[in-house]
Amino acid sequence: MRKIISSFFVSLDGVVEAPHEWHFPWFNDEMGAAVGAAMEQCDTALFGRKTFEEFASYWPAQGPEVEFSSFINGIEKHVVSSTLTTTDWQNSHIIGGGAAAKEIQALKERDGKDISITGSATLVCWLLEQGLVDELRLLIHPVAVGSGAKLFDSATRQIPLKVVSSTTFSTGVLSVTYVPADPEPEAN
Repeated sequence: MRKIISSFFVSLDGVVEAPHEWHFPWFNDEMGAAVGAAMEQCDTALFGRKTFEEFASYWPAQGPEVEFSSFINGIEKHVVSSTLTTTDWQNSHIIGGGAAAKEIQALKERDGKDISITGSATLVCWLLEQGLVDELRLLIHPVAVGSGAKLFDSATRQIPLKVVSSTTFSTGVLSVTYVPADPEPEAN
């Protein structure tokens, strides 16, 4: 079965919004290699509507000379939305309505490489609560941004996770991979 792997650039204070405004001072070859390795594992992308619309407004117009464009334009893309009804971006499909969890589970059961989620914090929280995310990969930057949307802003309950790997890059960025953990036993 394919895994759903969610990846985020995140600040020390949990902000995931607009990383292009704060993360580049810490980007180096180590981080590039980690991001590249993650891309090689996947042949499908899953998005929430807002992130999908941001990507769809930019990437289809980028040629192969722009790094990442061939990858993102070529892979299969699925957007989870209750409002989006059409998309012109090649290889894109809409998952909507009350059966989203079943459709995503069926997507996991198809043959292929893993499924990547970049951004889409609201979707990732919902998928974690549904038990559908297999790995959460965070590149935790040594900076407090102060304001912006945080990864777990939309969480409606505790989401137990456990660390399965961690690396510190030379820039001080922590690369941490989490997987779902069993809930803590209730106290007597």
